[in-house]
Amino acid sequence: MLRTTALVAALAASSALQAQGLITTNKNSAALANELVGESVAQCARNGYKVVAVVVDLDGVRQALLRGDGAPIHSMDNAYYKAYTIASLGLARREETTKAIADRMAKAPPSTVPQTPLPNVTYAQGAVAIMAGGQTIGGLGVSGAPGGQFDEECARAAIAKIQERMK
Repeated sequence: MLRTTALVAALAASSALQAQGLITTNKNSAALANELVGESVAQCARNGYKVVAVVVDLDGVRQALLRGDGAPIHSMDNAYYKAYTIASLGLARREETTKAIADRMAKAPPSTVPQTPLPNVTYAQGAVAIMAGGQTIGGLGVSGAPGGQFDEECARAAIAKIQERMK
């Protein structure tokens, strides 16, 4: 009887450990990611800016990318770097923009600021965290306007259009 009880307990513990190994995450649908990049590029175009917009998931994988008519080629990479930065570095401190990350780093002692560049990371303004249920689920980066604040405005406008569907 003792052996049977021990075996049942071991099997139950094994099942619990396997269940603990699963991770459930939220992710934008392809349609929503495409809507975000489309709205970002359209908003910037209405403001007279030629930009690129990129949506990434929390793994840094590009879900959607749109290069607006006439947007500079270097903005392709820069928009991705911005989106990747907010999705990866903003997550730990719940920062919602690359500007918030840059502002924090500007106030930090030099010994706490990375001395070597991190791959695909930029501290340039122009990315906004994509939030669902109070949690970051991805990043939207925009690049090409004549200043990061204008890139960020276009990203925020796109996020505002879909916000009601993110609950």
